[in-house]
Amino acid sequence: MKYSVKMLAELAGVSVRTLHHYDQLGLLIPSERTDAGYRLYGQGELLRLQQILFYKEMELSLTDIAAILDDPSFDMLAALQQHRAVLEKRRDRTSLLLETINKTIQKLTGGNDMITNEELYAGFPKEYAETWREEAIDRWGKDTVEQSEAALRKLNKEQIEKLKQEGAAITNGLADMMHLPVTDPAVQQLIHQHYHHILKWWGREEGEEALDAYRGLSNLYLMDSRYTLVNGAPDLAFTAFITKAMLLYVDELNKKN
Repeated sequence: MKYSVKMLAELAGVSVRTLHHYDQLGLLIPSERTDAGYRLYGQGELLRLQQILFYKEMELSLTDIAAILDDPSFDMLAALQQHRAVLEKRRDRTSLLLETINKTIQKLTGGNDMITNEELYAGFPKEYAETWREEAIDRWGKDTVEQSEAALRKLNKEQIEKLKQEGAAITNGLADMMHLPVTDPAVQQLIHQHYHHILKWWGREEGEEALDAYRGLSNLYLMDSRYTLVNGAPDLAFTAFITKAMLLYVDELNKKN
């Protein structure tokens, strides 16, 4: 396919005048001219123009660009790989600058302080905290963990702390009810609160998938008592109690649905 100067200008996002200028400099010469003198550009010229625009992004002069492109040793693929590396570095730096700007805006406007991973997992037993995130990724996958972290970062530090206090209160409340059968309405009401508390940590809405995940969490509790600490220490009796109560809660909800 051949492109007129107007078509190429629109495609590349440059002006017709710019293409005329490149032609006059010998930087981008049309592959053909019609009998009426109109410029026509082919695939080779499109690729050369792409290179010109990439090098302009690197702030090279048109003279330097012409010297590079006209060098007999010029390698198109190698040049593209170089452009990619440069743009990736620029992208990373831009992302870092945007993150810094966002943090500064939040600080100046009294917005939420950015929550770090260390803060997200603070409150877990210290001997486990360093590996907690890695283990979570191994169990549930990086996407799931990052979805949860993204949801939590929408909260400020006070809200995160309140969420942790809520969890501790639920755990302590259930521990105080261990003398009751898991079918007791008071136990099931607190398990209902536990379920919705867990959904907040996960950043998920209620639904069949969330309920299945909650059932899976009960299995994790059985396999790893670190997740059901009472007053900072494992309690196998409590683990058995909360797990049984969670499974009953899931089964009863499934019957209603």
